[in-house]
Amino acid sequence: MELKKEFGSLVENLKSERDEIRLKIHLASMDVKDEFESIEKKWHEVSHKAAEIADESKETSEELIHKAKIIAEELKETYQRIRQRLSE
Repeated sequence: MELKKEFGSLVENLKSERDEIRLKIHLASMDVKDEFESIEKKWHEVSHKAAEIADESKETSEELIHKAKIIAEELKETYQRIRQRLSE
């Protein structure tokens, strides 16, 4: 399913970006740290849904993938905002 592959790629990109930000976050201001911590809950939700979607034994609905993609896109935007703030 193409939608599964697209979502898997999005999750992998988010994981890489998240890992890179985590390395830089210890030098960041408190408000950046707070924003990162608040988005961590959504990361765990997306990674859990990604595991469900990747599990071939479960039938995955397009609605589940669509909802997970919405959360993943929100994560992506927040990670980009945090990355920009870390670069300032």
